[in-house]
Amino acid sequence: MNSHLNPDFRDATEAINFRPAVTIILPFEPKMSLKSMLLHSLKMASDKIERELKDNYQGATANLIIEKLKSIITNLNFNTHKRSIAIYLSPIFEKVLYLDIVVEEKIVIGDSFEIRDLVLCKKEIRQYLVLVMSGKKSKMFMGKGRDLVKIISNGSGSVHAFVNDPPERVANFSDPSERKERILNKFLHGIDDTLRIMLNAYHLPLFVLGPEKVIGHFKNLTKSGNTVVEYIHGNYDDSSIEQLKQVLAPHIEQWEKVREKDLLNRLEDAAGKKQLAIGMRDVWKAATGKKGRLLIVEKDYIFAAQNGGTKNVIYMAATPYNQFSNIKDAVDDVIEKVLETGGDVEFVEKDLLRDYHHIVLIKYY
Repeated sequence: MNSHLNPDFRDATEAINFRPAVTIILPFEPKMSLKSMLLHSLKMASDKIERELKDNYQGATANLIIEKLKSIITNLNFNTHKRSIAIYLSPIFEKVLYLDIVVEEKIVIGDSFEIRDLVLCKKEIRQYLVLVMSGKKSKMFMGKGRDLVKIISNGSGSVHAFVNDPPERVANFSDPSERKERILNKFLHGIDDTLRIMLNAYHLPLFVLGPEKVIGHFKNLTKSGNTVVEYIHGNYDDSSIEQLKQVLAPHIEQWEKVREKDLLNRLEDAAGKKQLAIGMRDVWKAATGKKGRLLIVEKDYIFAAQNGGTKNVIYMAATPYNQFSNIKDAVDDVIEKVLETGGDVEFVEKDLLRDYHHIVLIKYY
């Protein structure tokens, strides 16, 4: 991070003499892209800003910001392993954030900085896993948008691998249905073991497709149930990839519901591991302590706060507003803290987090 004069970011958003406020959000992966390509993108952004500043602002102000921007670009860290940058710039304020999120390019010249624009500029990547199973075999796919690719795993995809399992050969089952039930459960346990390995490698929403009876058994024994966003009943053993795409299409088209269900699943899992900070005060404390892995907050949630006795303590703001002791919106500050320390941020619809006091943080530990 490069920060000169370093006033609090929230003060920069409010001070009228900080205008114009320039925000630049760009993909920036030096380890994956040629430096010349990145410099070209930066020059294109710089040229666009220069034209707009000269058209709309006084010469001295425009020239000052242009020179500041050139200096920032010259001093960018091309050894970073991050994936994007956000540059905030005004006549007396400048700040660079190196981020782990994938973003769409955005340039804004206006009266204030909007840290929430960073989250809104995140590139939407519709990735997911698909488990197709029956009482006889299983298959797994990786999905991206409407595309599906079969995943080759080390686990057995057929129930026949368990029919002649040594313990089963010596067991004496008087009831054939009991033996069949045990074989099915062993088969499903094998699927679940493989599934956990895949989910550790790919932290993605999961669709499970299969006959209702088999899915019922699977639900009772799986240790990965909190990753499933949808169970889809039916026999898809012999379905082609194109047929599976058609089955999944209505769900992928409603991706916002998939995303929010996945986020709620992740919160439930983190709660079981005692990795949640719930409500603004606890979230602030965890984010200040650099523990923020994933911040989830309702889109329009705002929290006016008052500084506590230490930097990791805040309270709900008293009135009237005091710019020296109050924080106009602590949510913006928390977003910046989480992104700056390598975490991620997701917005959700109003009241989806009512059980979490509208804002919740999954901690690293």
